[in-house]
Amino acid sequence: MDGTGRIGRLMMMRAQPGRGSELADALVRVAEGLRGFPGCELYLVSQDRSAPDTVRVTEVWADEAAAQAALAAPAADSTAPSVNDVLAMLAGPPERVDVVPLGGVGAGDAGR
Repeated sequence: MDGTGRIGRLMMMRAQPGRGSELADALVRVAEGLRGFPGCELYLVSQDRSAPDTVRVTEVWADEAAAQAALAAPAADSTAPSVNDVLAMLAGPPERVDVVPLGGVGAGDAGR
C-alpha cells in the first residue's frame, strides 16, 4: 500500500483454548475506543459460530496513516485492553489480509 486511499484489513485471531469469548469481549472494548477516531470507518468484531475460539476483525480505514495513528494513540479508556493484553490471549500470531474496499453496504458504503 502506498499510504493513500482507503484500506481494509481482515484479521483472524485464534484464542488460547476456551478464551474466545474473552478475546472477543476485549476486541469489542477496543472497538468502542475507536468510535469517532479520525479515519476509522469500520471496526467489526465477529466470533466464529462453529469455532468460538476464532475471532475475526474487519477494518476499513480512510488511509494507512489513520490505521497507524490508531495503533500509536493512547487508549481513550485507561481500562481498555492493550495490544499486549490481546496478544497474550492468542494461541498464535494473528493472520492479516490487506484488502481494497470497493463497495457494498456499510462503512460509508465503501465504493466512494
